[in-house]
Amino acid sequence: MESLAQLELLCEKLYNSRDSAERAHAESILKCFSENSDYISQCQYILDNASTPYALMLASSSLLNQVNDRSLSLQLRLDIRNYVINYLATRGPKLQTFVIKSLIQLVCRITKFGWFDDDKFRDIVKEAADFLSLASQDHYFIGLKILYHLVGEMNQANAMPLTLHRKIACSFKDQFLLQIFQISLTSLHQLKSEVPDDFRRDPLSLALRCLSYDFVGCPVDESSEEFGTVQLPASWRPLLQDPSTVQIFFDYYKVNDTCVSKEALECLVRLASVRRSIFVEDPSRTQFLSHLMSGTKEILQTGQGLADHGNYHEFCRLLGRFKVNFQLSELLSIEFYGEWIGLVAEFTTKSLLSWQWASNSVYYLLSLWSRLVTSVPYLKGDTPSMLDETVPKITEGFITSRINSVQASFANDSSDDTLDNVDVLQEQLESLPYLCRFQYQNSSIYIINIMEPLLQAYMERSRLPAPGDANELSVIEGQLTWLVHIIAAILKIRQTIGCSQESQELIDAELAARVLQLINVTDTGVHAQQLYARLSELLGLNDHLVLLNVIVGKIATNLKCYAECEDVIDHTLSLFLELASGYMTGKLLLKLESTKFIIANHSRETFPFLEEYRCARSRTTFYYILGCLIFMEDTPVKFRSFMEPLLQVAVNLEATADAAFRTDVVKYAFIGLMRDLRGIAMATNSRRTYGLLFDWLYPSRMPLLLKAISLYADEPEVTTPLLKFMCEFVLNKAQRLTFDSSSPNGILLFREVSKLIVAYGSRILLLPNGTDIYGSKYKGIWISLAVLSRALCGNYVNFGVFELYGDRALADALDISLKMSLSVPLSDILAFKKLSKAFYGYIEVLFSNHITFVLNLDTNTFVHIVSTLESGLKGLDTGISTQCASAIDSLAAFYFNNITAADGPPSPAALNLARHIGEFPTLFPQILKTLFEIIIFEDAGNQWSLSRPILSLIMISEQMFSNLRAQILASQPVDQQQRLSQCFDKLMTDVATNLEPKNRDKFTQNLTTFRHDFRVKNIQA
Repeated sequence: MESLAQLELLCEKLYNSRDSAERAHAESILKCFSENSDYISQCQYILDNASTPYALMLASSSLLNQVNDRSLSLQLRLDIRNYVINYLATRGPKLQTFVIKSLIQLVCRITKFGWFDDDKFRDIVKEAADFLSLASQDHYFIGLKILYHLVGEMNQANAMPLTLHRKIACSFKDQFLLQIFQISLTSLHQLKSEVPDDFRRDPLSLALRCLSYDFVGCPVDESSEEFGTVQLPASWRPLLQDPSTVQIFFDYYKVNDTCVSKEALECLVRLASVRRSIFVEDPSRTQFLSHLMSGTKEILQTGQGLADHGNYHEFCRLLGRFKVNFQLSELLSIEFYGEWIGLVAEFTTKSLLSWQWASNSVYYLLSLWSRLVTSVPYLKGDTPSMLDETVPKITEGFITSRINSVQASFANDSSDDTLDNVDVLQEQLESLPYLCRFQYQNSSIYIINIMEPLLQAYMERSRLPAPGDANELSVIEGQLTWLVHIIAAILKIRQTIGCSQESQELIDAELAARVLQLINVTDTGVHAQQLYARLSELLGLNDHLVLLNVIVGKIATNLKCYAECEDVIDHTLSLFLELASGYMTGKLLLKLESTKFIIANHSRETFPFLEEYRCARSRTTFYYILGCLIFMEDTPVKFRSFMEPLLQVAVNLEATADAAFRTDVVKYAFIGLMRDLRGIAMATNSRRTYGLLFDWLYPSRMPLLLKAISLYADEPEVTTPLLKFMCEFVLNKAQRLTFDSSSPNGILLFREVSKLIVAYGSRILLLPNGTDIYGSKYKGIWISLAVLSRALCGNYVNFGVFELYGDRALADALDISLKMSLSVPLSDILAFKKLSKAFYGYIEVLFSNHITFVLNLDTNTFVHIVSTLESGLKGLDTGISTQCASAIDSLAAFYFNNITAADGPPSPAALNLARHIGEFPTLFPQILKTLFEIIIFEDAGNQWSLSRPILSLIMISEQMFSNLRAQILASQPVDQQQRLSQCFDKLMTDVATNLEPKNRDKFTQNLTTFRHDFRVKNIQA
């Protein structure tokens, strides 16, 4: 770097240039400041002498990156910290805001990383308070910003182990958080009238960050607005009992700046969410509640600030918290409860009618009212709750607003329709049923009075459609859709408030009848005559089969008439599946003529969606449902009759010449057959039902599968459904693949699997890599590995038979599957989750059941496979880590049993293993080191699984364990090494030199204690 001026010019280009090449060039030159600790002194020189803010930003951000590496010495970190604090005190007021923020972030990061290293790091709170005492207003706000960023830094894990983060966060919370919150309150009082609105936001933001702190070590879901109860420590109690604490935030809400008022409301929302137990006595809790209600009452009366959408939303959240944290009886005890509840009801009604403005906010209001009405049965005393007068108005307001919203959406040509968003729809309907059932009679009459004219109008317009009525008909359909959703939500719950169970059932019937009537209207003229010939006769009978028949009839109609609408098909099949999954409802379904018709006519002529390629995935669900129903009857004759349409498809495909097999008609017919068979295979949950499908498929149909995978190996569109079917077919769930002792079916099935895997693998390996390598190759490879893994560990094949009789099925399958695995780079294996799971599941099976095959590989291949296991251990997926641990345990246990503790001469496989380890002696020590690092420094959720290979590796060589122990101790502070050495001594207490289950369990117990003691002492250090 020739001069400071040149550096400043590069920084200008780095942060301001619009030319990406120019920015990249500047970054490549300047990155040395972030990567090399030798440049730290030059960063200080830049801060002292540079005149542009971008150069200062470079120095600050570079120092932050250096600190993040956590490789700097303690003294150097202290020097940087002290320098930056003094720099902010002397030059801070003259700096740009983004530079100040970066420097403060640097100080806070150093503080957190060094929290347990030296007490001087904890002086930052006092030093920030010193900024507040300086005469300059700029210094005052720098002090507030330091505290603001410090609280934020302590509340997020950053790049450190979660356990260490929690230790630091708890220590900070116990020592300083209350003091910082008090500083924020003091600042709020001092700045209330002395500064412009913009400056008031800093102490308010600080207060909000304090109240948002993770007090119990359970991080909130940042994708949700809900945060549960705020678990303030008991030491905060005096502040909450002080009326000025709540009042100051209501005062700040009245500030004209909407950003300030919104943050004030956010603080109040958190104060309203403080745990109940923090108030030891009821009077103090009542006083606190009274202040909150008084403040919200004033806002409701004046409406101040509610024209801003952010304020409006936060205010709705605040009202919603009242019943979450306080009981109805406590609300009633406030003397102005009647006035308050009336204002809230009026506000809610207005909000419902302003659905476009408040669509995302009314959820909190409805939640408040639903919790209020569900609390009525537990209310004691004669004080009127006034809910009888207010709740019906709110219920009617909601229903009216939803009906009106349909008309308004069409009038405004809005594409944002709540009915199209399932999550928003469920959210809006979540609380409504409780409100409706509170005054069920009145609510039902209101719904029926709205629905009947709409039904009448719908019938008239659907019979005689006129060109000008299209929009009007769509509006009526939308309004009826809302009413059906509302009725469904009401019928989903049971509540005995307001009227008896018997009267509620009568009202339920009244509402359900309107929906059934609508089904009759919508399906008129479009359903099969033979399916619904007796529907009108049955409707008048009081039998549960009638209602079930209507539902199944509607299911059949949807499947027949809405083939082009994927959503309708998916929702219809979900309902059908739910009915068929229950044992009793499944039995009832089989009694219905409509169900019998579906089972007897499951062809594409009857149900056109089976022909739609876009609904191809739905075929699997459809045949899974039909399979569940068929297998309930336990009749091979009915099963063969049911399979007749599929048999015809298979026979036609088998008769197709190879030259014509790759046409689209044949291709889609085969894809459909595979999806159908997969659904039926999923429904076989017993030895009997699986046997029916196996006998249908083997041996007649298996050549068709081999033919297809040979001709279509380059088309994942065909191979994926085929392989997924086989993946399901070979899965021994519920021990369904249990053949007679004299049956060769298990062996025969594996031979067919081997043929398919070899045919696919030998062809897929020859194909070039395309742009979508996952879709074209990796997906088929991982499904193939899953098929083979399930077949290898299904426990229905005696694999020794293959070698005994010279059958290459097993050897060929293992050979081609390993070639497919090795063809995928490790980086790609780790990048694709499904591929990772299949690969490591396959490797686990190899090491567990076929380790001789692995040991007979060449040394480089063997070492590569074991290295992938170490990479899997380091990953974030607990399932994969467990699979890797199991594989390593199998390998280490084989070494111990056949080499370390062997009595007789070693086997050829043992000799191969000894040769591999001899050529790569660091293989086992490196794995053992990785396992110990995970146990000690990470929060592994599978400690039991990891303990198994650790013991096996220790048993292999005591010297290897002793070397690792010395290495770990040497990396720790000198004053802690003796105590940590005692942790290692206790690790092997009462552990014998064997791998018996009892000995393994003892070691696992010791390892748990070792991990706890080691980490506690390491934190203390």
